Amino acid sequence: MIAMTKNATTPKERKRGSGVKFVYDILRDEILDLALPPGSLIDENQLAERFSMSRTPIREALVRLLGDGLVTTLPNRSTIVSNIDFLNLHTFFDALRLMYRVTTRLAAEHHRADDLGRIKARQAEFAAAVKAEDALAMISTNREFHAEIAEAGRNPYYIGLFLKLLDEGRRIMRYYYSSYADRLPPQYVDEHDAIIAAIEARDVERADALASAHADQIVRQIQQMIAGGSSKTISL
Repeated sequence: MIAMTKNATTPKERKRGSGVKFVYDILRDEILDLALPPGSLIDENQLAERFSMSRTPIREALVRLLGDGLVTTLPNRSTIVSNIDFLNLHTFFDALRLMYRVTTRLAAEHHRADDLGRIKARQAEFAAAVKAEDALAMISTNREFHAEIAEAGRNPYYIGLFLKLLDEGRRIMRYYYSSYADRLPPQYVDEHDAIIAAIEARDVERADALASAHADQIVRQIQQMIAGGSSKTISL
């Protein structure tokens, strides 16, 4: 298992009545940012003390995180941050590559004018996150960019599968961005723009080729990082 150690940040004061969302947002970000590494124990009592609230909103937040696949409940009823199965990650990558291609192909074939507007808006948000070197924003905006492309393809089965893969891959993308010290090279932002242009031109084959190359470089970068380790605190 890979582990990356960071110090969890102290949350800002929450608004009255927003306890569940407050805890959920903080823990989700810490899990995605690997401040809470895979396998970490989640202690309800410690969280209640940390957030100065009862265990009820803590438990409700953990239920939401369980639904996201970010935490796991063990047989002894303790809760941990979900592990990442790095040994079988190749199967995830195979599925991800395929879904990048098929959803982009279908978007080129079936998109409508309003789809392009939403895709371009998500790309603008992603580009802004890259410029700000905000890894968590990059993860979320990249997810939404590819989700909009899938929606434009209008196949609900592919949409559902791709969204599941994108959600499961959020922590993997954190490793990807960390391999660049959160300073993503601009050519990878440009790859999104090229994909949009191919979709807009209804060039199905070019959209397929660009999506395939885009997925390949992400997978290759992550595989190289796992195989070679990192100067950060990462160990297999």
